[in-house]
Parts: sequence; C-alpha cells; structure tokens
Amino acid sequence: MDIQVMDKGAFSWALVQLHPGEQFVSEAGALFRASDNVDIDVTTRQKGAGGLFGGLKRLVAGESFFFSTYTAEDHRPGEVGLAPTLQGEVAVIESDGARQWLCAGGSYLGSSADLSLDTQFQGFRGMLSGESLSFLAVSGRGPLLVTSFGRINKIELDGNLTVDTGHVVAFQDSLDYSISKAGSSWIQSWLAGEGLVLNFSGRGTIYVQSHNPDEFGKTLGPMLPER
Repeated sequence: MDIQVMDKGAFSWALVQLHPGEQFVSEAGALFRASDNVDIDVTTRQKGAGGLFGGLKRLVAGESFFFSTYTAEDHRPGEVGLAPTLQGEVAVIESDGARQWLCAGGSYLGSSADLSLDTQFQGFRGMLSGESLSFLAVSGRGPLLVTSFGRINKIELDGNLTVDTGHVVAFQDSLDYSISKAGSSWIQSWLAGEGLVLNFSGRGTIYVQSHNPDEFGKTLGPMLPER
C-alpha cells in the first residue's frame, strides 16, 4: 500500500494505491474517485468497530455512522482518491502498534483495514468540554489518515501543552490530559470569548489544527438566509 497526500494546502486529498486483494477503510462519503477494479462495501462494521452499536457510538463521537471498505480486485492493483468535507490538510500517521491514537470528532479520514477502531468515551470530562463526548481510538500497525480544518501542526511533546478543545486533531494515548477553563475565572473566559482547553502532559505526539470548525459555523450561520 502506498499513500500520497496530493495538493498540499487548503484542499488536500489522499491517493491510496492498493496492491491486488488489499483493503483500505474510510469514513463514508470520503471517496471521490476509484479505479474500475475497486470494490466498495459500505457497512457499520470495521475491525473492532462493533457493528450497529459501534456506528451509534461513532455518531456520538462526531464521526460518520458508516464505513466504506475498498478492495482491489481482479488480481490487479487499484487506487482510491479520498477527500475530507472541510477545507484543510491531510496527514498520514504511521501507527506502529505501540500506542493507540485518539482522533477528535471529524478528524478521522481513513485507515488500513489492519487497524482496529473503537469509540472511547470521555465521561464527565467530555460533557464539560462542550465538544464530542468521545474520541475514536485507533490501534494496531498501519497507516492512518487524519484531516484538519485549516493548517495541521504536528507537535512532539515532552512536558506540558494547552490546546483549545476545538483545535485537537489526534494524539497518542501516552499523553495524559485534563480539561479546564481558559482564563483564571469563568467570567474572564466568557468575556474573552474563550471556552475550555485541554491540558496535555507527558511524552508523545499530538496533531492540532489552526482553525476551529465549530467557531467557524457559529460565525457563518447567522449570515446565511433563513430556510
């Protein structure tokens, strides 16, 4: 399998080249082109994804209910073009199986069929964040595609880092995190237009995005004509 990120910048997309018989999985709706020998199967189940209940959990996590699985058939290589819904960048993460990756809602684009996907409930911390209640947990060895709204930034953390809740793309589970208000008080945070932040600590890799899709939606929404 070979994955290339094409047109790097605001409108990135991924070209996945499959060997004969090889499979790749994406969120449903990400496909925009495929070679004629690629079979496409849409399902709620992927390796470790839990069928119908797993699909419902992914909806809570801000991900698609369905997966699309692509298989190169006819003993020939095939290729699949995948693109995210929002304008932004695409990054390829090579998961080595040593650590899980936790993807924030909407940041998962696709992955090797060898990777297991599950929804990790954040509990009360997620309810406080005002963001998704869950992360999509990705484990195993193989390539993982994540997408951002705006620019994507990879950070190798050894210490502490604070990130606005709406700017997290994905991070390794070796990192601990807690949720807190952005300012010194709730009133100060509200007056500054800031909400809650994730305070990361430890050693690991984190991907963040430069823009917040929820804040963009709140700004754009009032400008649109009423339906």
